[in-house]
Amino acid sequence: MTTNSPPPNKSNIMVIDDTPENLRLFKLLLTKKGYTVQIFADGESAIASAKEQPPHLILLDINMPGLNGYQVCEKLKADHLTCDIPVIFISALNEVFDKVKAFQVGGVDYITKPFDVEELLARINTHLYLRNLQEDLQEKNKQLEQTLLELQRTQTQLINSEKMAALGQLVAGIAHELNTPFGAIRASIDMIANFVQKGLFELYNFMENLPRENHQIFWDIVNISDEKNIYVSTKEMRNNRKKLAQLLKENDIANYQELADMLADMKIDSLEGFLPLLRENQGIKLFQKAYEVSNLKSSTNTIITATEKSAKVIYALKVYNNKGSSKKLCQGNIIEGIETVLTLYTNYWKRGINLIKDFPENLPETWFYPDDLHQVWIHLIQNALQAMNYQGTLTIKISIKEEKNVWVEFTDSGAGISPDILALIFEPFFSTKSCGEGSGLGLNIVKKIIDKHHGKIEVESEPGQTTFRIILPVILTPLNNEI
Repeated sequence: MTTNSPPPNKSNIMVIDDTPENLRLFKLLLTKKGYTVQIFADGESAIASAKEQPPHLILLDINMPGLNGYQVCEKLKADHLTCDIPVIFISALNEVFDKVKAFQVGGVDYITKPFDVEELLARINTHLYLRNLQEDLQEKNKQLEQTLLELQRTQTQLINSEKMAALGQLVAGIAHELNTPFGAIRASIDMIANFVQKGLFELYNFMENLPRENHQIFWDIVNISDEKNIYVSTKEMRNNRKKLAQLLKENDIANYQELADMLADMKIDSLEGFLPLLRENQGIKLFQKAYEVSNLKSSTNTIITATEKSAKVIYALKVYNNKGSSKKLCQGNIIEGIETVLTLYTNYWKRGINLIKDFPENLPETWFYPDDLHQVWIHLIQNALQAMNYQGTLTIKISIKEEKNVWVEFTDSGAGISPDILALIFEPFFSTKSCGEGSGLGLNIVKKIIDKHHGKIEVESEPGQTTFRIILPVILTPLNNEI
């Protein structure tokens, strides 16, 4: 309540005085003005009543039997139930010492007897008004504290939501990254199982009937793909098929297209030495069986490669989870955390993103919060991918400056950031993305994390090139487990 004076009928005033005539006078004056009045002739009973039903204001005499006014005021101020009640001393004592002591024990005012009635009522009205202002302020403070708690809870929810959104996009890529090797493993196992069930016995019979002098030729053909253990692009494979088909056709080899496909799959790019065999039915069967065994070996290699690839992604997830679940300060090399996150984004490096890493060989270890920095790397990488529409070049450069700062720079080849909004990108809820695609908290979270590490984040942008630069101090000794 913030009116100029409190409603009299809602203000309760307690009077403590050992003189009956004074009590009757105060009762008459204050009741006539609409106040509710309680009168007490001693301090002990007044204190007990004030604890049960706190008045809005107390008028207190000093010279009383038992507890004097100073002692009564001290006891009232020492109790949390009565400490906020304003106390006005009313006494015949007129020395400066008495007045000073009254204020020292907690009084808000001092009126000397005999008093002027209008002055008394004015001072009572003023202190009741101030008391109401204080109560109103306390209530508003409570409301503000509650609002602040709600805002903090909402901020935490929004931050967690932003983290989950970034993680959701990351997990989608990881799922694709794992599905690919798992699909290759499944197809390879089916091929191996089919060969074991049907082709193994046929191969045994074929080798039994194959002339001894052709055994070595057979295994040489099988091992050609191993000897040429290089990556062959789809375009190169297609061109090789055309070339082989043309050569087979020119040499009047039947089923030349089918044979060309088979030879190309085995990474055979020349017919030198093979034409005599391909002109015979027995020779063609030799190539077909060699092709089956070659596929068996290829399937085995595929399983090994896919398993290693899956294990690498799963290990990165395990590292991310273990370190990400820790809210404590850890000592280590930040390159490891970046490499972990990059492994989780492997799927994107094959879909049109050219990743360039420029990492130093010897980077000093520092103290940092792994979970927080993981969030920084994820947000900056994800933003870079989106800025390039998942087509372009992402360069990550790490360097040490004057042995006291680590610079981590993320440079993408996207469209760039307009100078008009460059200064706003770290503000909370600011976003250039379409509605529903982001909360606008990503870069704000990144800045808060970097601030927490006593670092800086800078951005430079022009069409075709945007660089986010993280500058982290090298911290050799943590203080009380905190930066």
